[in-house]
Amino acid sequence: MKWIYLSLFLLTISACKKNEETTFPSEGPISESVYASGTLKSQDQYQAFAPVNGIIEQVFVQEGDSVKIGDPILAISHVTQQLNQENAALAANFADSKNNQSKIYDAELFIDLAKNKWRTDSTLLVRQRNLWKQQIGTQVELEQRELAYENSKAAYLSSILKLKELKRQIQFTANQSKKNLSISKQQSEDFTVKSKVNGIVYDVLKSKGEIVSPQTPLAIVGNPSQFVLQMQVDEEDIFKVKLGLPVLLTLDAYKGQVFEAKVSKIYPIMNERSKTFLVEAQFTQKPANLFPNVTFEANIILFKKEKSLLIPRNYLIKDSLVIKASGDTILVKTGLKDFKKVEILGGLSAQDEIKKPGK
Repeated sequence: MKWIYLSLFLLTISACKKNEETTFPSEGPISESVYASGTLKSQDQYQAFAPVNGIIEQVFVQEGDSVKIGDPILAISHVTQQLNQENAALAANFADSKNNQSKIYDAELFIDLAKNKWRTDSTLLVRQRNLWKQQIGTQVELEQRELAYENSKAAYLSSILKLKELKRQIQFTANQSKKNLSISKQQSEDFTVKSKVNGIVYDVLKSKGEIVSPQTPLAIVGNPSQFVLQMQVDEEDIFKVKLGLPVLLTLDAYKGQVFEAKVSKIYPIMNERSKTFLVEAQFTQKPANLFPNVTFEANIILFKKEKSLLIPRNYLIKDSLVIKASGDTILVKTGLKDFKKVEILGGLSAQDEIKKPGK
């Protein structure tokens, strides 16, 4: 019976040893990265809005159509604005300086008359003074001639000033009317939503006859020649991210493939709701076909070593301890870490067998 119990004990110990997972440190590349998820956006992609309220009168494009800067996308009904523009055009035409030359001509005629009267009164005054020197006439007649001379002189000078003021007023009214017409034309253009980029129409969000407001998105337009990777990075990791860092990403549409990019922009404000920062990257190696709003997962590579001593991460205890195959627990110095492996900087060699900690 003793031999039977001893045999069972040895078999149990042997089975336990067989169930223990062990491994040796290996050499290989490792990198430390920051995880981020995000969506693809085409270059200059934006949602088109109308700056006015109204009813869609006409849609000029369909999904997939190419557009250039200034091409109309849709028009909004604006009968009242058309009438306002016509009224502004009439006012501008009425106030135009060319159409007010008759007023200037009348003022110039009045200046000529005032000038002639001033000259006549000047001549009469000289004569009256000569007569007064010859003791002909009265003092009252001389004073009346002097008063008439001063009045005609003042009337002449006043008419010159009035002509200048009339010209200034006409020019001001003409310029003001032209400005009002320009404003009215600009307001009329607001009723036609135009493309701001050279690209394609990805989506038309509204149809003819629908009521829209300045808060209503009408279409999505972008440039398909280049795509931007927009990633959400956690606030705990944002200080590690720098411009130019490499990015490795995967897309659900291209399973099993990894594509490369570089960090191109870091937005300096945090989204308070999600507690993340927006980071953009540009492809350095991209798929043949891409579409906006496609989601992806990415790793921003912070550091990378081509040759390091590595052990599986699940063999590490409390980030600094490992168990040797002999059962001894030893302290190790760690370096870079990824999801599966950890770099060993000291405490282990490639010949040291270690075992996986028990649960």
